[in-house]
Parts: sequence; C-alpha cells; structure tokens
Amino acid sequence: MQSPEVPQRKQRYPSDVSDDEWAFVAPYLTLMKEDASQRAHSMREVFNGLRYLARTGVTWRMMPHDLPPWPAVYQQAQRWFGAGCFEAMVADLRAILRVKEGRKKQPTAAVIDSRTVRSTPESGHRAGYDGHKRTNGSKVHVAVDTLGQLLALMVTPANENDRTTVAELAQAVQQATGETVELAWVDQGYTGEQAEKDAAQHGIRLEVVKFPEAKRGFVLLPRRWVVERSFAWSTRFRRLIRDYERLPQTFAGFHYLAFSSLMLTKAVPFILTS
Repeated sequence: MQSPEVPQRKQRYPSDVSDDEWAFVAPYLTLMKEDASQRAHSMREVFNGLRYLARTGVTWRMMPHDLPPWPAVYQQAQRWFGAGCFEAMVADLRAILRVKEGRKKQPTAAVIDSRTVRSTPESGHRAGYDGHKRTNGSKVHVAVDTLGQLLALMVTPANENDRTTVAELAQAVQQATGETVELAWVDQGYTGEQAEKDAAQHGIRLEVVKFPEAKRGFVLLPRRWVVERSFAWSTRFRRLIRDYERLPQTFAGFHYLAFSSLMLTKAVPFILTS
C-alpha cells in the first residue's frame, strides 16, 4: 500500500521488489502497521531504497531523490537488522529452495569458509591485517548448505584466525537449522585439534578438503567450490565488495539482505506454482 504522502514513482529501478516478491517479504519487515500514524514513508519504498543502495553501492547521501530520504531508509534498515528480519527470511527461503530441489527442509551438511574484504575510512577503525591476503579489512565467515544457500554468517577483523571462529559459527548453524547439521567441509585453515573440538561441542564433525599434492593452476575442490560460488553471488551487490560500514553488524546485515534478495528471485516462481 502506497502512503499518500509519497507519490508513485514514474521511474522504476532494476533493484525494486516485484509485487509477488513484496507479498512474500512484507510480513517479515512489518514491525508496525503499514498505516501507523507515525509512518511517513511507504515501507515498500523504504525497502526498495535499501535494495538500491546494496545493489549499486552508492553512499547513503547519494540515494536518488525519488526514493525515501536516506535517514529514513538508514534508520529503518537498522531496525530490520537489529530485529533479525533478514535472518528469518533467509531461513524460510532456504527451506523453500531445498524442497524445490527435492531435499529435506533442513540440511545435514554444511560448507564453511571466509573471505577478506578490504576496509574503507568508515570501517578502518575496526580493520585487521590479513597477512595471507596482504590486506587491511574485515573477514566474513560464512556457512552454507550444499546448495550454497546461507546458513550463518559473522564479521570479524581480518586478522582473526578462522579456527577461533568455529565454535560461534557452529553454534549459529545449529540454531539456524534446529541442530540438524552433522558434517561441515572446510579448508586447511581450519585444521587443528581445537577447531575439531569446538565443532564437536555443537554436534558437527569437520572434514578438511585438502589441495592435491600435485596442484598446478586452478583446481576445483570437491564441496569447497560451493561456498566460493556463494561468495561470488554476494559480490553482485556492490555494497559488499568493500566494507563501507562503521558497525560490523551493519555489514553482516547487508550480507543477509543480499542473500535473501538472491534467494527470493529463485523462490518466488516456485511458490507461485506450488
């Protein structure tokens, strides 16, 4: 429903949510009634503004004038991030897409990895130095199912060792799935007795996928390629190419927004035909 204070836009953006997508999304984002007296802008247009910013990577103050004012979009985004709206949306969309592929709603296996994202002046105060990548920035630790759909995510300084995040990430995975995950494939950065113990405390067995000894050029590693593809999917959202956020929870929130948008595009046609 369009608020009477905001006229319908003549120009639509590729990042705008469709009518069918909005029908699915709206219940997750409705923290108050659409016609609440304190609401000055259409919730759908605020959501469109947030998606525009995430997809294009523009700064808050450069948001187009035919979208709601950037402070309104920013404040509502922080409410959505804080309330876990996009985490809930991702969980339900993941179940739908798994059913679509003939899988059980909740996975029994996961793939875990991390990527380093270069810092900016906004995020530099919390950046760390990744000696392997020779980059100052943040590290995004991700767990996905075997289809590449997001299970859990956390953001740390780039100097954080992957092994030290296993316990928290494993706990988040089990909370997201209802304790169904039994196995997680990881790379050699997660090798070690302590990482195995941390995962085992949450009922997950780590299996390290190693590089072939005679590696030459690019090698597609079994299982591991799934999470690499998920990272590639997320970079379609230019806001995620670098860490532009002052707060790590905002950067994590944009990742959940991006994955929910990607999953929504694939899930809605299936929902409509089911």
